[in-house]
Amino acid sequence: MSPLHVVVWGENVHEHRNPAVAAIYPQGMHQAVAAGIREHLPGADVTTATLQEPEHGLTVPRLDATDVLVWWGHLAHQEVHDEIVHRVWMRLLAGMGLIVLHSGHFSKIFQRALGTRCGLRWRDCGERERIWVCHPGHPIAAGLPPHFELPREEMYGEPFGIPEPEEQVFISWFEGGDVFRSGCCWHRGAGRIFYFRPGHETFPTYHDPNVRRVIANAVAWARPRGIWADHGGVHEPAPLEPLRPTPA
Repeated sequence: MSPLHVVVWGENVHEHRNPAVAAIYPQGMHQAVAAGIREHLPGADVTTATLQEPEHGLTVPRLDATDVLVWWGHLAHQEVHDEIVHRVWMRLLAGMGLIVLHSGHFSKIFQRALGTRCGLRWRDCGERERIWVCHPGHPIAAGLPPHFELPREEMYGEPFGIPEPEEQVFISWFEGGDVFRSGCCWHRGAGRIFYFRPGHETFPTYHDPNVRRVIANAVAWARPRGIWADHGGVHEPAPLEPLRPTPA
């Protein structure tokens, strides 16, 4: 089997504006996420891309070679060019996996893929988050305990304006009493989508070993498994059986 080609896309804005974020992620949040994937998937080819690169680092040749795209964004969703969003969308339909993290729920690509605004309730005061595995047999939950905790995180609360998940892997509880569907799976075309909630920029969430394992498991789960053929109603294949003559 050929190596798994993974691109971790990061907005790369907070790291340059907020010294607290830069202290936690001196190489950038995208590099921390990429390091966690390499740790658990040592045979994978893991690279990074950022908003500031030409074509946001997602050129046609690069996306064509990408098996799984991991996406983190927050402040600059509207700065992502629509042409690039469409490019990612077409690759997703063709079989590329998409992992969307934390505030990427408001990204253009996630909203396009789910067909909703993906709104939610939130509160940023550093609450304890307990993440429960509600589908222990799912590949994304492999190697995890029944639950794990993050000592401080931003709260996301229901209702979460998403289509009903096809598979629900995790649910979060916060010390303020809120709950949230924090690990959700969908299919679009031949592509697989996984949304994972944790990852606020001012907390060291992407250094947490359980969070890293979840993301790496999700990457392995989302790898391409087929090709989606969309002929658009114009292709005319030869018949498999002889056709009866058309009546005069």
